[in-house]
Amino acid sequence: MLLEKMLQSQGFGSRKACQQLIKHGLVRINDEIITDLKYKFDLKQPDFQVDDQAYQYREKVYIALNKPQGYECSHQATHHFSVFDLFDAVLLSRGLQCVGRLDQDTTGLLLLTDDGQFLQALTHPKKHVPKVYQMHTADVVTDGQMAQLTQGVELRNEKGIFAATDVTRLAEQHLQMTVHQGVYHQVKRMLAAVGNKVERLHRQQIGEFALPQDLAEGEWIYLSETQLAQAKTRDQSL
Repeated sequence: MLLEKMLQSQGFGSRKACQQLIKHGLVRINDEIITDLKYKFDLKQPDFQVDDQAYQYREKVYIALNKPQGYECSHQATHHFSVFDLFDAVLLSRGLQCVGRLDQDTTGLLLLTDDGQFLQALTHPKKHVPKVYQMHTADVVTDGQMAQLTQGVELRNEKGIFAATDVTRLAEQHLQMTVHQGVYHQVKRMLAAVGNKVERLHRQQIGEFALPQDLAEGEWIYLSETQLAQAKTRDQSL
């Protein structure tokens, strides 16, 4: 692949802008400055540098972010920060999008990508990718409420019954459960339907991929192939 084409695919700007990076000696491959516009980049050796910053060629990007509270999943946040403020211009130039959304007051695992097919695979209602949430509730969680959540509840303006699995009481007002649909404000609405209220909400897992324990709030990682496969795991029982 031509070096300028590779740079363009990675978010470094227009073809002309990428040519200028090369002409000005700002691109290094194997510690060698490349100024030849006809240089062919070897995809089998994906590491390169631009302006002394190290990068790796990625055909598509798959990112896991530990979303902090007070950030909106929008490019044009209105009342809070945007999660896209946590990424550099190069990544944003690739058309990075959130895979689903978390409310500004919800923390935890958020996936982002520039791969439209991956986004569709995880967000389409028929895909049934399970998501694990932990929450602190306003009132003590009762056995009856846990049973209701497991059996399923009706949600206003939604068709069908919405049931959770693996409903676990971690403390009197601390609950964990798995949901499989993903309708608007589903977890909060389900708790309201059984007579309780979510005060703090955290997403811990998508598919079989759990938020890494060492990933601090506001930090992110690229997903490995194994982690990517885990995140795409569907519920085979539905």
